Amino acid sequence: MLLTSFQLFLKTLHAHAVVDVSITKEAYVSLDLSVGNSELKQVNVSSSKDLKNYIWNYKKQNKAKIAFGGYLEQRGIYQRSTYFNQENSKKERNIHLGIDLWIEAGTPICAPLNGTIHSFKNNTNHGDYGPTLILKHHIENQIFYTLYGHLSLASITDLEIGVEVKQGEQIATLGTVDVNGDYPPHLHFQIIRDIKDYKGDYPGVSNQLDFEFYKQNCPDPNLLLKL
Repeated sequence: MLLTSFQLFLKTLHAHAVVDVSITKEAYVSLDLSVGNSELKQVNVSSSKDLKNYIWNYKKQNKAKIAFGGYLEQRGIYQRSTYFNQENSKKERNIHLGIDLWIEAGTPICAPLNGTIHSFKNNTNHGDYGPTLILKHHIENQIFYTLYGHLSLASITDLEIGVEVKQGEQIATLGTVDVNGDYPPHLHFQIIRDIKDYKGDYPGVSNQLDFEFYKQNCPDPNLLLKL
């Protein structure tokens, strides 16, 4: 697959880890939550408790501390929420646009690059991000944004738009299931080229009709994270 100039640019950047830097990449394991994973047919993915048991057992089996993945996965997990469902199947949002890092609530979240606070918001729909932070980055004449979803409420308290954030600086902690949209604890990390007028929010899941646009506007976060 040919990469765009922006995708190639992301690959050149040396990003700081977005979660606990003491965890080496050897302690990460990739996780498949797509509709094609037959193991999930035995799991009630509508239950955050059951889904957490599945993911945490998977990490234990693989001697991993963090499970990650999900970019462009078509998932059944969103069917539980009317926020994502539409009567027209092509309008149903079920294609994941970020990368998820599954680890315990309270885990520190760090800025991968220098930036400024663009916006923040508590997105409280069922299955939504919960507390969310967006950073703006201006590097080598490129302007883009990174989104951090499923944070703790404290993470978006007393923030100020425009405040500078240094690479590696702690910017948040992960939220618990009661504030993070009713999910097992994890970070939703997403790159956004053109954020339009969104503030503290941006679609993290696409439908089939808008897929090509979002695929271009939200490139693979692993180009930056290199997991």
